[in-house]
Amino acid sequence: MEEKLLNVSSSPHVRDNSSTKSIMRDVVIALVPATLVGICNFGTRALLVILTTCVTCVLAEYIWQRLMKQPVTTSDFSALVTGLLLALNLPATLPLWMCVIGGIFAIIIAKQLFGGLGQNFMNPALAGRCFLMLSFSGAMTSFVIAKGNVIWGGMQAIDGISSATPLMQVKENGYFDLLKMFLGNTAGTIGETSALAILIGAAYLLIRKVIDWKIPVIYILTFSLFDLIYQAATGVNMPLLQELCGGGLMLGAFFMATDYVTSPITPKGKVIFGIMLGLFTGLFRFFGESAEGVSFAIIICNLCVPLIERFTIPKAFGKEGKANG
Repeated sequence: MEEKLLNVSSSPHVRDNSSTKSIMRDVVIALVPATLVGICNFGTRALLVILTTCVTCVLAEYIWQRLMKQPVTTSDFSALVTGLLLALNLPATLPLWMCVIGGIFAIIIAKQLFGGLGQNFMNPALAGRCFLMLSFSGAMTSFVIAKGNVIWGGMQAIDGISSATPLMQVKENGYFDLLKMFLGNTAGTIGETSALAILIGAAYLLIRKVIDWKIPVIYILTFSLFDLIYQAATGVNMPLLQELCGGGLMLGAFFMATDYVTSPITPKGKVIFGIMLGLFTGLFRFFGESAEGVSFAIIICNLCVPLIERFTIPKAFGKEGKANG
């Protein structure tokens, strides 16, 4: 009789061909549309900010891992993604030395001190942005809009005028040109101005199955409901479409709230996480001094992920079940 040998191995028993490197590469590709619009909109100054944060994050990770005698992981693109996301959340006018500080904080403090990729408890790019916002609020809230319609005009130095962000104008006046917000020829951070570019990148990630639709969709739906209830209860005009297209909501929903490490992995946890994001964003935007609130909403919800997962872990098959029917 022929013997059939069985291979015994530890879980997981089901794997696919995805790797950290391939996932991060897809995220970089998905961010290209928003990056290009930001460079076209704000010129070579935006390109300098992007290059500065990306180089800083990669070098910071390389130097830290060499000093700590750890395996160097800069080739997995995770540090590059952190640098790119950080840059897209910064104004193009931010001094480059502040960009360096933000990149170092994101990699060393928010990521490496907690064990590196997979161990960080909050999104490193948003941690860097929030640190810069608290430390240099004046520079972080100084926005310009290019003179004329130069969004399609190629790279050039910023030649613009200071302007409030569309969200701030919506909060103060109850109106802003929706088409401009959708296409991106407005004031704001480098990567948040064009909802169209962000949605193109998000569609790529969804098609490639890099991200799950649950968190961003539930986040956006919860915030939309919050906005409609707020308008009905207060009579204050906060037009929903402008609120969705303005600020960092789209960028945060699809590119940062979906971070594997800092978001729940349980199905129920993802639903709770998305609802919390929408509620916190609405509270910050409508009841806070600032018209924004996405970054702090995501950071706060990141801190709640361990608690969310603790109470939403599915029960093992047969556990606590009744014996014999």
